[in-house]
Amino acid sequence: MDRSQRNPSFPFALVATSLSMSFYQEPSYYEKTILSELQGAWKLLRDAVVTEHETKDCSQLLFHIDEAMSWESVRNIEHMKNTLVLIQSIAQQVNISDETTELMEDVRDILYETLEEIKNGSVL
Repeated sequence: MDRSQRNPSFPFALVATSLSMSFYQEPSYYEKTILSELQGAWKLLRDAVVTEHETKDCSQLLFHIDEAMSWESVRNIEHMKNTLVLIQSIAQQVNISDETTELMEDVRDILYETLEEIKNGSVL
């Protein structure tokens, strides 16, 4: 006995229903959040380190900056904070420029502001 004889409903018949489908509409406005500010600060820092990499070996620093910017770090901001401490230590050893140091301080300030907003429940 073949399959269609054992189960009369085989092959399955598709039944059209009158369910209305709604499609996700892209919002026409965007609210800048602290997380987008944090992402922007990391991007500026990374760009500055890439520029410095032309004269110094900053490969280890770039690796950890990329780690800090990863989705895993965004989902676990405490991990990002720990990675930033490591980045600051490596940056001291590499002796990065004052401009790059200022960008790192910007990341730190925005990161701590983000942590505070998360703690207060106004983010995520």
